[in-house]
Amino acid sequence: MSLIGESNAPADLIKDGADATFAKDVIEASRQQPVIVDFWAPWCGPCKTLGPALERAVTAAKGAVKLVKIDIDKNPAFAGQLRVQSIPAVFAFVDGRPVDGFMGAVPESQIKAFIARLAGPPGGAETAQLLEMAKESMDLGDAAGAAQAFAQVLQADPANLAAIAGMARIYLNGGDAERAGEILAMAPADAKSAEIDSVRAALALAAQADAETAPLEARLSADPDDHEARLELAKALAGRGDFQAAADHLLAIIERDREWDDQAARKQLLTVFEAAGQMSDVAKTGRRRLSAILFS
Repeated sequence: MSLIGESNAPADLIKDGADATFAKDVIEASRQQPVIVDFWAPWCGPCKTLGPALERAVTAAKGAVKLVKIDIDKNPAFAGQLRVQSIPAVFAFVDGRPVDGFMGAVPESQIKAFIARLAGPPGGAETAQLLEMAKESMDLGDAAGAAQAFAQVLQADPANLAAIAGMARIYLNGGDAERAGEILAMAPADAKSAEIDSVRAALALAAQADAETAPLEARLSADPDDHEARLELAKALAGRGDFQAAADHLLAIIERDREWDDQAARKQLLTVFEAAGQMSDVAKTGRRRLSAILFS
């Protein structure tokens, strides 16, 4: 049993390997199913984090992949052949050769996406699991892990609207609106999807993000009732993804003059809600505040 993690997986699913058994445990076994090799050492701190996470993910894959753990202090030969320069180092073998891998203690969501790629195109249940995994990664700020999960879904189902919207959102959040638009174009123009609508709204707002906020803030400091400056500031903030601040400014306009400029602030606020997501905290809290203003 490994020194860096316990596992309830079957004995042949996760095992300690060695240079002497590498050909059998890895090369030959990978001709039947993907085999992940984890090069580690007892003195390696990150290995103590990655090892158990790998074991959990492999166990959860229910036989789709195998894991072989190799202590490089005792078995340096194949680590040297694979030019392992730092650990933990993980390699995936398929049909007797390495096809993928990574170094370091990556997030668990990234490990799951790594295993999902090896396991092959997902079915319905696997797709749902990958999308949930991507959502968790997004919530944790792990854009790379989320992108891997979305990409795995799109590889099997290029028309999956949730994955298209998710991948586009990642590019948009990263400041690449052009690439986000290209990803969104994969969805039919008449697609009925809250996620797609949300990203389309966010992309439209991003086109308004070029305005400098400092002059607008100066105008508001001089005159809090300068609704035009406040509206333009809200547009700029929303275009940069700061939906909460944008909503605050728009609600301030509505509170002062709900009919100003043919209800321009209210119309913009609804677009901000859509871009943030109708079930987001920004939208839910904003709708309550809007109702309180309109019906007070």
